[in-house]
Amino acid sequence: MKTHIFPRHTKDNLPIAVSGQGSYLFDQSGKAYLDASGGAAVSCLGHAHASVIAALHAQVDALAYAHTAFFSSEPAETLATRLCAHAPEKIDRVYLVSGGSEAIEAALKLARQYYIERGQPERQNIIARQQSYHGNTLGALAVGGNAWRRQQFAPLLIDTHHIAPCFAYRGKKDDEDIAAYGQRMANQLEEKIQELGAESVMAFIAEPVVGATAGAVTAVDGYFKRIREICDQYDVLLILDEVMCGMGRTGYLFACEYDEIAPDIVCIAKGLGAGYQPIGAMMCSAKIYAAIENGSGFFQHGHTYLGHPMAAAAANAVLDVLIDQNLLSDVKPKGMFLENRLRAEFNQHPHVGDIRGRGLFLAIELVESRESKSAFDPQKGLAKQIKKRAQENGLLCYPMSGTIDGKHGDHVLLAPPFIISESEMEELVAKLSRTLDDVLP
Repeated sequence: MKTHIFPRHTKDNLPIAVSGQGSYLFDQSGKAYLDASGGAAVSCLGHAHASVIAALHAQVDALAYAHTAFFSSEPAETLATRLCAHAPEKIDRVYLVSGGSEAIEAALKLARQYYIERGQPERQNIIARQQSYHGNTLGALAVGGNAWRRQQFAPLLIDTHHIAPCFAYRGKKDDEDIAAYGQRMANQLEEKIQELGAESVMAFIAEPVVGATAGAVTAVDGYFKRIREICDQYDVLLILDEVMCGMGRTGYLFACEYDEIAPDIVCIAKGLGAGYQPIGAMMCSAKIYAAIENGSGFFQHGHTYLGHPMAAAAANAVLDVLIDQNLLSDVKPKGMFLENRLRAEFNQHPHVGDIRGRGLFLAIELVESRESKSAFDPQKGLAKQIKKRAQENGLLCYPMSGTIDGKHGDHVLLAPPFIISESEMEELVAKLSRTLDDVLP
């Protein structure tokens, strides 16, 4: 079939998805695929969820669109109120956008304007972490730390500064205590702030659990508490990117709840709309909002589809299921079940170096040698092979290459829907095991 779609990869010949039900997607031929990654950690409620679909039907009958320069809308107002009611301490305002990259762009621009409003225009430097991913628009790409994604666009990117991630499997010394390692990594932020000059730094941005580029990497306990202390000490805004790891994915509505910290700005998307509508949000503290309100009164930013009523209605319906129907409480036990099954299947696998994650946000890192933790040759294209073979086996997972430095290393990210059953998780592990047997030497 001739297509005029501009695909992600011009050599791909992808099947056509025609329907979904629960944890499965179906193509034109009727083949079923177990959706073990929710696309990119998006479909947290699975497919064809009746109550979300009903909410969208009701909303489109009432109001499909109203521009936010003229109107607010009931779905948007309700969503903002509900999100703030469950948000980390001091988060008080919600800026509704259409996805994760837009939320990050809004966060970066708000951080800059916050200091302008305070009379500190010299604060312009942003610090992020290597091997982070914050989106594909130019501002978001600039703060991201994946070298391969940045390389060809580098001349277009704003200057940002990066410190090492808290990645214990790769970074902890053999003779180093785990807590000491976490503090050493966190203190790199203070060192970078001092190097740049504290008066020039406006924000530090990080994923509480690193998603696509490193594969469900959790920081060690105490790391983010130290990060919060450093940001407070130097009057630097802490921006948390929960686009992939938030909205229940780790077992907490906001992933930073595990670390017992509160950011100044937090970005969410993906699971917020569960794939039923494109939506994201940038949420900020009352202090930041007050600086704008009592200063110029105008956030110099905006998009056509801000606060879209249909998108907000979908997100409200998702929160109904996650919070009011308490689906969120299933995530930790199901995540523990899946992690235990992955460990039982792969702990002794000669090419599985690490199994990690939190809640239903898990990954396995693949290595050529378990003893040395050496990566496969990037020329092998292992992640692409696994993705293709898994799909042939009826499994949708999220393999990525460049786990270590943007070029070397491979992992498989798993982010199944929260509705997944134990039998479906058994199917997931079996199909993944078959796929690795098919692809690995």
